[in-house]
Amino acid sequence: MDWTQLPLGPLQTNCYVLSHESTCILFDPGSEGEQLVQWLNENKLKPIAILLTHAHFDHIGAIGALKQKFDIPVYLHKEEEQWLEDPALNGSARFGMGTIKAPPADVILDQEKELTVGPFKLQLLYTPGHSPGSLSYYFEEGGALFAGDTLFMGSIGRTDLPGGNHQILIDSIHEKIMSLPEETIVLPGHGPATSIIAEMDSNPFLNGF
Repeated sequence: MDWTQLPLGPLQTNCYVLSHESTCILFDPGSEGEQLVQWLNENKLKPIAILLTHAHFDHIGAIGALKQKFDIPVYLHKEEEQWLEDPALNGSARFGMGTIKAPPADVILDQEKELTVGPFKLQLLYTPGHSPGSLSYYFEEGGALFAGDTLFMGSIGRTDLPGGNHQILIDSIHEKIMSLPEETIVLPGHGPATSIIAEMDSNPFLNGF
């Protein structure tokens, strides 16, 4: 199984494509829906699901195009169930990015569990703080964590948006992410990949863990 990082849109939000043979799942398709559909077709990949780490506008903008083309389900935490269709909640109204909406989620996630989607097995981790419904998806077989905007290389997610909470974010990182194997690759919502051990050693926001 392979993963590909595709930075999309003006905020260069990382969409990740986790693939096995010709089947794939998509994490956070934030923008450029037509281009993303074209990329999938050119690479002969058929998506079977969209998994969202959270529902801020820069992570959801391509959902409509993907659902129209492939008719695939969207997974989202229950705390943000209303955000996809509401620009005030997803933040697009606040940041002057135009009205960004997406079709409602098909699968509402409300507890930590092993999530099986086609050939892919993922451990669902509830990691709020950046937003109230933030999720991280641990792909044990590939030693990777799709972390959304929870943890970045040398930084952490912002918590000044509605529903954000700094202490809750720090607790999420400490309790859910830093307990993973040190060699785990962290695939963030923006910027380059990092690892648990690298962030333990050098992330200034995590000093004192």
